[in-house]
Amino acid sequence: MSDPIRVLVADDHPLFREGVITSLRSVPDMQVIGQAENADEAVRLVREELPDIALLDVTMPGGGIEAARKIASACPATRIVMLTVSEDEDDLLEAMKAGASGYVLKGVSARELAAVVRSVSAGDVYVAPSLAFGLLREMSRPRSSDPLAELSSRERQVLELVASGLSNQEIGLKLGLAEKTIKHYMTNILTKLQVRSRVEAALLAARVGLGQSTPTPSPSARGQG
Repeated sequence: MSDPIRVLVADDHPLFREGVITSLRSVPDMQVIGQAENADEAVRLVREELPDIALLDVTMPGGGIEAARKIASACPATRIVMLTVSEDEDDLLEAMKAGASGYVLKGVSARELAAVVRSVSAGDVYVAPSLAFGLLREMSRPRSSDPLAELSSRERQVLELVASGLSNQEIGLKLGLAEKTIKHYMTNILTKLQVRSRVEAALLAARVGLGQSTPTPSPSARGQG
């Protein structure tokens, strides 16, 4: 039997939060490892517990989207799902740009929420069907001329070091992060840049001036994903 999906629930409404926790705890393959009522507490608990999924309310004190941004930067292995009443397209787009992989409206059933958590944990992206069209419309617009515009500051920092020829292990030592964390950053970078390998990512970075001292990766870096 596979390990349960470890979930953190963050929402400032105790009654709703407890309802979500109760519903998830009734699902055999899920484990609620903590709860928070504001953004700072959510970020702290994610750093400490490294859950598989962080369920964040958009409008909780401190801002769910800001919490998502901090979690995505500090703990890229944790997947983020926004659980909210907001059907505002701006909130949806900001959440996805901040690093969320799911956007669920609070009217969903317990069964639907569990299905979304499983899907996002497996690597998929979920957007409430009623909002999906707006997101697709936004994604179809011409992209920024800067291919690195979608990267977070930490992702740009990692990419610069990749372009300078450092391996994942060397980057981890330089930034004080675990090699596993660097690998997760690289997965995000490759996805956002729409390239297939770290070599392609390094060459793209070199073209815009990152890692100019050594624009191509060293042999030790070529085999890493």
